[in-house]
Amino acid sequence: MSDLGTSPDSPVRGTGTADGTATDPLWRAVRLLDVSWSRAARAIGLGSLALASSVGLAAVAAWLIARASQMPPVLQLSVATVAVRAFGISRGVFRYLERLASHDVALRGMASLRANVYTSLASGRTAAVAGVRRGDLLARVGADVDAVGDVVVRAIIPAGVALVVSAGSVILVGVFLPSAGVALFLCLLLAGVLGPWLSARAARRTEERGAAARAEMTSTVLETLEGSGPLTVSGRLSQRMDALRRTDRELAAVTDSGARTSGTAAAINNVAIGLAVLASLLLGIPAVAAGTLAPVELAVIVLTPLAVFEAAGVLPAAAVQMHRSRQAARRIMELLDAAGEDGDAASPTHPEPAERSAARATPGTSAPLDDRPEVVVADAACGWNGRAAVTGIDLAVRPGRAVAIVGPSGVGKTTLLMTAAGLIPQVSGRVSLDGSPVSSFAPDDVAQQVVFVAEDGHVFDTTLLENLRVARGDVTPDEAEAALVEVGLGEWLAGLPDGVGTILGPDAMTISGGERRRLLVARALLAPAPLLLVDEPAEHLDPATADELLTHLVETSRTGGRGVVVATHRLSALAAVDEVLLLGRTDDASPESPATVVARGTHAELLAHDEGYRWALAQEAAV
Repeated sequence: MSDLGTSPDSPVRGTGTADGTATDPLWRAVRLLDVSWSRAARAIGLGSLALASSVGLAAVAAWLIARASQMPPVLQLSVATVAVRAFGISRGVFRYLERLASHDVALRGMASLRANVYTSLASGRTAAVAGVRRGDLLARVGADVDAVGDVVVRAIIPAGVALVVSAGSVILVGVFLPSAGVALFLCLLLAGVLGPWLSARAARRTEERGAAARAEMTSTVLETLEGSGPLTVSGRLSQRMDALRRTDRELAAVTDSGARTSGTAAAINNVAIGLAVLASLLLGIPAVAAGTLAPVELAVIVLTPLAVFEAAGVLPAAAVQMHRSRQAARRIMELLDAAGEDGDAASPTHPEPAERSAARATPGTSAPLDDRPEVVVADAACGWNGRAAVTGIDLAVRPGRAVAIVGPSGVGKTTLLMTAAGLIPQVSGRVSLDGSPVSSFAPDDVAQQVVFVAEDGHVFDTTLLENLRVARGDVTPDEAEAALVEVGLGEWLAGLPDGVGTILGPDAMTISGGERRRLLVARALLAPAPLLLVDEPAEHLDPATADELLTHLVETSRTGGRGVVVATHRLSALAAVDEVLLLGRTDDASPESPATVVARGTHAELLAHDEGYRWALAQEAAV
C-alpha cells in the first residue's frame, strides 16, 4: 500500500521507508491497522491528564498534610482542599475517557487490519491459505490480529503517557529542588529502561515459543472438535488429546517464564521508587536546614515519586507486548507475503507470450477472456509446496463438455481441481485459460470464468438466500427457490419456518451433510461462470439421490452451455459425462509415489475394457 493521508486525521498506511521499518513485521502490520494518529495522540493526552491528576493529587495532598500540621488559618488550606477533590475526581474521569479513546483506536485498528488481511488473502495466491492448517489460519486472522492491535493500547499509548508524565514530574520536583529533580530523573531512567530491557530480553526467548504454542493449541482444538467422530472411530482421539495436553503444558511453561520476568521488572520498579524517596530525603533535609527549601515542600518532593512511578511501572509490560505483537505480526506478514508472491511461474518449456508477461507485471491488465473459455491442463503434475500428488494430467474443459475425475480417497482429485481452477500452482506442466497461463490473469478475472465448488465449502451464519447470493449477488428469492428445488431440496425448503429467509446458523450446523452438499450444488448452479469444477457433489447422500443429483448437475450444466468437471466416488451415474479419468497408482508403485491417470475414456469404454473400473462399479452396486 502506498502512503495516504496528509491531514492529522488521515489513516497512516504505507510500505515503509529506508529507516528499517520497511522490514520490521510489526511496523508493517501496524500500517495495516490504518491508525489515526490524531486519535492516538488524543488517547495519550487523556492518559497523561489522568496520570498527571494522580501526581497532582499526591503532591497537593503531601503539601496539605504538611501545612495542616502547622495549624494555619483554615482559609489558607481551602484551595489545596478543593484541589485534592478536583484531582481525585478528574483522575477517574480522565482515566475513563482515556480508556474509551485508546480502545477506540485499538478496536478500529483491529477491524482495519482484519479487513486488510482478508482483502489481501482474497486477492492473492490461494495456495498461501490452502497450505495452512485451518486452526493456524484461524489463529493468525484472530488472536494474532488482536495481538497486533494490542500494541497500540498496551505499548504505544502507555509509553507515550509515561514519557509525558515523567518529564512533567521531573520538572515539577526540579522547581522545588533541582538536585531532587535530577535524582528523580535517574531513578525513572532506571525503572523505565532497565526493567523494560530485562523484560524485552526475556520476551525474545519466550514470545516466539508462546506464539507457536498458542497457534498449535488453536489448531489442535479445532481439528479435535471438528473431527471428534472420525478420530473416535479410528482410535486416534486419545493421541490427539495427549498432543493437546503437551501443548497446554508448553503454553503454561511459557506463561510461567513470562511471570518470572514480570516479577523481576516489578521488583526493579519498587527499588527505583525506594531510591527516589531516599534520594529526596537525603537531598531535601540539608536543603531545609539551609533554608533553601520549605518544610512543606520537602513533603512534596518526597511523596510525589510514589505516584510518578505508576507511569514507569507499565513499561516492562509494554516491552513484552511489543515482542508479543511482533511475533504475531511476523506470522501475519508471512501469510500475506506468501499470498502476494508471484504464483505460477512460466514453465521453461512453455514460455509466456510477451503480452501475457506484461499483464503479469501489471495486475489487472490481463487480456480480455473469450465468451466461451477453455481450461487446458497439459502434462501437469499437481501438488502442494512443490511436491506432486498426481502427475501426467491432460485435461480440457470447455462449455458444453462434462468430465468426471474418479479414484480412491486421497489420490489427488481435489488437488487436480484446485490446480485447474488456478487456485494453487502446478508443480510442473502447464495450466492455461484461453491459451495463456492461468496465472497471467487476475484472480477476479479467473473467478468470473471458472468456479471451484469445494467439498467443505463454507455455509455462512445468515439466511438461506444470502448463502446462495454468494454465487451471484442479484439472486432473487424465486431464483433461489427454483435452484433448491432443482437439487432436490424442495421438500426441505417447504418445511423451513421462513423459507429462503431462514437463518442457517454457524457453518450450517443445523442441517444435515446431504442437505449441505445439495445447497452447495445449488449455489454452483446459480454462479454465472461458464466452467464449473465440483468436488464430491454426491457425498453424504443415499445412492439413488446421489446419482440423481450428479446426473442433474451434468445435464443442467450442458443445457445452460456450461462446462463441468466433477470429482466423485460415484460411478453409476457417469454415463452422462463425456469422459472419465480414473486416477490411481500402478501395481508396482509405492504408496508414497504420486498418482497418475491409470485409465480414461467414456463410462461405456471403461466398463468394457477396464477390469478395475468394472469391479469398483460392482462393489458400488452391492452396497
